[in-house]
Amino acid sequence: MSGSADMIVIGAGLVGSAAAWHCARAGASVLIAEAGHPNIGASGQNAGSLHFQIERRFLENGERLAEEAARITAISRIAIADWAGLETALGEDLHVRRDGGLMVAETAAEVALLERKVAREQAAGLGTRLLDGDEARRIAPYLAEGIAAAGFLADEGHADPRAVTPAFVRAAERAGATLRTETEAVAIARQGGGFAVTLRHTGREETIRAARLLIAAGAWSPQVAMLANLHLPLFPVALTMNATERVAPLLPHLVQHVGRRLSMKQTHAGNILIGGGWPSRLRRGTGGAFDPALRPEPIETSRTENLRAAAATVPAVADMNLLRSWTGVTAITADQLPLVGEVPRMPGLFVAAGGSAFTLGPTFARLVARQMLEQDRAEADEALAMLSPARFEHLNGFMG
Repeated sequence: MSGSADMIVIGAGLVGSAAAWHCARAGASVLIAEAGHPNIGASGQNAGSLHFQIERRFLENGERLAEEAARITAISRIAIADWAGLETALGEDLHVRRDGGLMVAETAAEVALLERKVAREQAAGLGTRLLDGDEARRIAPYLAEGIAAAGFLADEGHADPRAVTPAFVRAAERAGATLRTETEAVAIARQGGGFAVTLRHTGREETIRAARLLIAAGAWSPQVAMLANLHLPLFPVALTMNATERVAPLLPHLVQHVGRRLSMKQTHAGNILIGGGWPSRLRRGTGGAFDPALRPEPIETSRTENLRAAAATVPAVADMNLLRSWTGVTAITADQLPLVGEVPRMPGLFVAAGGSAFTLGPTFARLVARQMLEQDRAEADEALAMLSPARFEHLNGFMG
């Protein structure tokens, strides 16, 4: 590729590679600049949940945030349709399995919280059903007797995060996009209505000019935005995941808990993946700030409490061997909603980062690509309005 492109995408995770695919197959020349290698960040370290019910993290901080978060179900409805056709569109087996998802409750307070959540989802058009404990166990006989109720959504499930992003990368390259790995963005400047992006690879620098720029670098997105003199209010979060040995088919559903940090599913290989937002400890870099490039330190109580919650919900897990635990870094915003769309203060610069980027990532990518391509722009703008960087525009009021 010469020193220019229609679009530059910074980050070859799920969202970046998928957006590049959409833009390239629409005829745009696209350069993907990846500081490391595709799928080494949160896109490949997550558990692959397809969780379209409102997540517990939106429910544990009061009714106001829960009510605000309920609006994201509009994007969830779109994502349900996007995942349905993804394997066909990419021509690859992504190990997508959608046998339904259960969000369970045990105590009376949890049941009340679950009832409010299901009511919000039904009002927003999701097909969630509220089940009592006996109904839930008829669908999922592996559940503990103490489960008093569950929200069931037939569209939920899981996919393989080790397969999805590489499939998007291959599709983007087939469509004409160029991928440069171990290539770091070191400068971003406005130039002639577009951008001049300086990239460094093996010590050599080259400046590429493009009309559109997408920052999709996950937890590293704020550092990339700083090169353009912009604040992106994204904060790194370190999480813990656990995997059991391979076992016979047991858990066809995605299982979450409304009152505990818990997410469970069984992979196509047979391992039970157990997570749900248990923290690990971010490491600090040489300057003293948290460095998302450094592997987080495990917190032993996170592992043990996560496994305890899993065994209390699905008792059979207590008899399984733990195969491994690992940590990874993602990023969230102050209001917990993702950050997707054009930055108003800098037209032509787009961002897609911050939470739910596996479940909703293909949809984020498709919609932001339409914004970048100016294809059905009004429809894409409307779908992404609640997630727009415009809601944090006041943070850049003094940035020039």
